[in-house]
Amino acid sequence: MAWLTNYLTSSIGRKLTMSLTGLFLILFLVVHLLGNFQLLKDDGGEAFNKYTYFMTHFPLIKMISYGLYLFIIIHTIQGLMLAAANRKAKGQGYAVKTTPPGVTWASNNMALLGTLILAFLIIHMAQFWGQMHFGGMPESTVYPNFNEGKGVKDLYALVAEAFTSPVVIAIYTIGQVVLAFHLWHGFQSAFQTLGVNHPKYTPFIKGFGKAFAILVPLGFAVIPIIFYLTH
Repeated sequence: MAWLTNYLTSSIGRKLTMSLTGLFLILFLVVHLLGNFQLLKDDGGEAFNKYTYFMTHFPLIKMISYGLYLFIIIHTIQGLMLAAANRKAKGQGYAVKTTPPGVTWASNNMALLGTLILAFLIIHMAQFWGQMHFGGMPESTVYPNFNEGKGVKDLYALVAEAFTSPVVIAIYTIGQVVLAFHLWHGFQSAFQTLGVNHPKYTPFIKGFGKAFAILVPLGFAVIPIIFYLTH
């Protein structure tokens, strides 16, 4: 197994790990966004609470969620190690005062962006995931013909309360701006690392990646804003 350890700790291995875990996290973002859109349904939170119950009780989804937590940790560690190696190779400090031609600000500051996203995730999970599993959740709500008549945790009430705060919404929005910059470079970079770099496909991947980097964070950002304005 020494060869595997050596490979994963090499520059190429780290980049490959970053790409694969990054693409998995990108897929998760899509699923998470579709679930969050249930918050906008005018049903008192029924659709959202049923969605969260499914995501936390369906065995396959639970297994994937554990993989998600692991991939976030791996992605973060590998990213920081790559940034440290690049900084050492360049012989300069963390901050980059000038951006070389052809290199975007986002690509030059992926470690900083990733660290900010990690901080946002910790806050986000402590506020919602942590409260749902370990904190004082609102009382269970019973929906007819669902979960055999047993109640489900009312995560909607917790989210609704959080989205009454302009401060929470501002933090949430800033987090999505940071995510957009991270995805702007990370999306196409993941495919390039995997060798998907062809004159026929690369322009589409770059264009789709930029659209994804704008639309997905925008979707996450507008949900609390719409919720705040309509409740």
